[in-house]
Amino acid sequence: MAQSVYSSWSLDPCKLSSWVESPHFQPSVACQKLPSVINPRSISLGFTISKGSERRKAMVSYAGNRQGSGSLSISKGLVAEEEETNHSLQKNTCLHKESGDLELSELTAISPLDGRYASKVKELSPILSEYGLIRYRVIVEVQWLLKLSQIPEIREVPNFSNEAKSYLEDIVRKFNIEDALEVKRVENVTNHDVKAVEYVLKKRFEAHAELTKVLEFIHFSCTSEDINNLAHALMLRDALDLVILPSMDQLIDAMCNLAHKYAHIPMLSRTHGQPASPTILGKEMANFTFRLAEQRRKVAEVRLLGKMAGAVGNYNAHLVAYPDVPWQKVAEDFVTSLGIGFNPYTTQIEPHDYIAELFDAIVRFNNILVGFDRDIWGYISLGYFRQHVKAGEVGSSTMPHKVNPIDFENSEGNLGLANAISGHLSSKLPISRWQRDLTDSTVLRNLGSALGYSLLAYKSTLRGITKLEVNEHRISEDLEQAWEVLAEPIQTVMRKHGIPEPYEKLKEFTRGRAVTRESMREFIESLDMPKEAKDGLLQLTPHSYIGAAELLAKAV
Repeated sequence: MAQSVYSSWSLDPCKLSSWVESPHFQPSVACQKLPSVINPRSISLGFTISKGSERRKAMVSYAGNRQGSGSLSISKGLVAEEEETNHSLQKNTCLHKESGDLELSELTAISPLDGRYASKVKELSPILSEYGLIRYRVIVEVQWLLKLSQIPEIREVPNFSNEAKSYLEDIVRKFNIEDALEVKRVENVTNHDVKAVEYVLKKRFEAHAELTKVLEFIHFSCTSEDINNLAHALMLRDALDLVILPSMDQLIDAMCNLAHKYAHIPMLSRTHGQPASPTILGKEMANFTFRLAEQRRKVAEVRLLGKMAGAVGNYNAHLVAYPDVPWQKVAEDFVTSLGIGFNPYTTQIEPHDYIAELFDAIVRFNNILVGFDRDIWGYISLGYFRQHVKAGEVGSSTMPHKVNPIDFENSEGNLGLANAISGHLSSKLPISRWQRDLTDSTVLRNLGSALGYSLLAYKSTLRGITKLEVNEHRISEDLEQAWEVLAEPIQTVMRKHGIPEPYEKLKEFTRGRAVTRESMREFIESLDMPKEAKDGLLQLTPHSYIGAAELLAKAV
């Protein structure tokens, strides 16, 4: 059986004679049922079929359905004679696939956040997805209507009964995927996502006698961005509070635990990649702990802002309809009731400066984590850490011995993607032509991508940390081979006791030479300084020359 370029298709030599109309050609072409993941609607296969000196061309066409079954048709033509002793079936395949033909799955998603990594970022899906955006829009629309009912000057929207309020609360509380799909169906007609939400809510209100009377006060005096900017702020608030900040806290806690756990392990430092004054392994973890905690605090302190000021930020329509209502105070009360800060000066859009500030802070957090990932990668390469081996895992497709630091590498790669998207968000969003252009709309749909890649990276680093096992013997070996690092304290004490050119003497003694315990001892004993000072220097080793590193590691 000859195979086409798609393994899901086979050429079955049992029926071709009925298509080619020649006794010389017995093979046939048939189509097997396709898996749903491929599932093309149409395929054209061009064949040259030959026997002896005779050749014929055939074009087999397939028309199928979503279940993968369908019908075949063929067109034929005589081809020039050619010497041929064996049957041959040569194929030139062209695949045509209709857009939207594939069901979204781990295999068909374009973004790995929705495919390969979907299970790792699923906490963000209800918040930052299209479903989440629609749900938050519904929340804002319903809450705005409730706010209007509390304004005495708007007599057309009286205070709602408890039953009507309960009905409205249920619309929000019970909002589900089917409700969001209904909004998308309406959007297919309106070609406007926010207007679709308004229309769906009107339809729901028609089933309630009291709410039917206020249908036209849904979305009252609102521009789409009044709804969107608050929906985005609520999405970011919940994504931060429920997912991102807790994940940052987990990372900081994990590094803090490493700082305390390894507070007793001296380690050779490296500046410019070269041996330098010793430190404590836990102190190096404490450095990252402190830095990340500072940036986490700055992420949390960003004040999320919102507006509810109409088409160009001036309450134009509001004041024409109800000139006696203090609309700016109403807007401020409404926005802050949602847990969002109020921005009194806007155009049609809230200018997104806070979003730029937020993602800049997240980039700083992420950059520090990149440094951690790279440092741990390096320590693993030096043999300072081993990694726990998980049964069944493969490190290399050709080198069986490999246990690669893939978690830290994955984290670094995903942090790069997160920062690239975050950087565009922070540089683009504050810029809008005149009172508004639409460039922010498509960019804002990627809030989830920036936070999703960040979350994916945080989890990768955390997973990598759990696999680490320190190799104290290997760390000690490097220290024992680096007695030259004691040149710093020796020349410092020499300065204290007035010995001329101490730096130059140590430079001549250490640079380009192998320095051992014995040679260092001889050098110290040759110095013209008090015995007490010499004895102190003779007590120093690369393992003990750690300054306050242990205390700093324990104090973080």
